Amino acid sequence: MVEPPGVPAYAPGRLRGDYSKAAADYTVAQDWSSYSAEEHALWSLLYRRQIELIAAYAAPEVLSGVEALGATGGGIPRFEEANQILAAMTGWRIVAVPGLIPDRDFFNHLAQCRFPVTVWLRHPEEIDYLVEPDVFHDFFGHVPLLTNPVFARFMRAYGEAGAKALARPGGLRMLARLYWYMVEFGLIRTQRGLRVYGAGILSSKGETVFSLESTQPRRWRFDLLRVMRTDYRIDAYQQSYFVLDSFEQLFDACYQNDFGPIYEQYGAQPAIAPDACLPEDLPA
Repeated sequence: MVEPPGVPAYAPGRLRGDYSKAAADYTVAQDWSSYSAEEHALWSLLYRRQIELIAAYAAPEVLSGVEALGATGGGIPRFEEANQILAAMTGWRIVAVPGLIPDRDFFNHLAQCRFPVTVWLRHPEEIDYLVEPDVFHDFFGHVPLLTNPVFARFMRAYGEAGAKALARPGGLRMLARLYWYMVEFGLIRTQRGLRVYGAGILSSKGETVFSLESTQPRRWRFDLLRVMRTDYRIDAYQQSYFVLDSFEQLFDACYQNDFGPIYEQYGAQPAIAPDACLPEDLPA
């Protein structure tokens, strides 16, 4: 599992990354040559087992993005090579960071079409469970969809919404829920049925299968307000997933709504439980 912006607050004393060389905006050099042979081998293992799964479970836009980036099991990608591809396709680029960064800086990077990607890789004993995002989660899980123009526009709009959320009581928490359910753990309807696009699922072998095959979680049709009011767990597979009809649906719902009144009305209200079933909920 990984943590979205704002949950918990940025706390450098407890984070794994080396922040000593970070710039004012928390960017660092990737320093690709410093990765060990063991780290490249671990990346290759993670890549091989996930690429087999996502061929069957991922949304076609994810598969297209992986192909466009040319990411392989040969080792940890070079960010500058990926940036040449992203710039040509959507105008985005990735920036290297030590790990989790403060919310304001995270939102600002997104608003400027820059996606922060962590430089360190998990240890072998963490292959199936991770608290903080590493380079595999960030690159394999998030970056492929930045090649998709609609999803890339949504991510920029999300970053632009950050300033308003930070200024409103309860706003950051509600915006974090949108990120959690729609960026990290989102599902989408395709011609082949429900498919995965969320980075938290795509970078997890277990949850890739669980999210679509298990009868335990609830799968609801996307509703912006329901998503922004629903709490989640960071220590277990999700108890509820929200399903899009298209990425246009997500972009339109967020771009056409003023989040200010939502924060004002619901920011101080108790969250909806992760496993709740409301009368108005529609199964996906």
